[in-house]
Amino acid sequence: MKNVALLTLVALFAVSGAVSADQNLAKSKACLSCHQVEKKVVGPSFKDVAKKYKGDANAQTHIAGVIKNGSKGVWGAVPMAKQPQVNDADAAKLAAWIMSL
Repeated sequence: MKNVALLTLVALFAVSGAVSADQNLAKSKACLSCHQVEKKVVGPSFKDVAKKYKGDANAQTHIAGVIKNGSKGVWGAVPMAKQPQVNDADAAKLAAWIMSL
């Protein structure tokens, strides 16, 4: 029983560390200037994005592409600008983090 509890705690710390690390990545790439985890700012909340694409097998690839290339008309009149400061690997990490919310 102790081993199960210990493994659960280790898993929780690992997940919370990954979430924190990816939120820090979002902050470092200026994503949090227009988006927040829980609430709409200029763009939708990250949780709203995850909800919209839940169940879509291509969601992470699509979101990574939007991060890199921008989009318009999906969430309203304000377009999302291209994010050239985000490389492909970081866009993939951010997309995976968003979909985990």
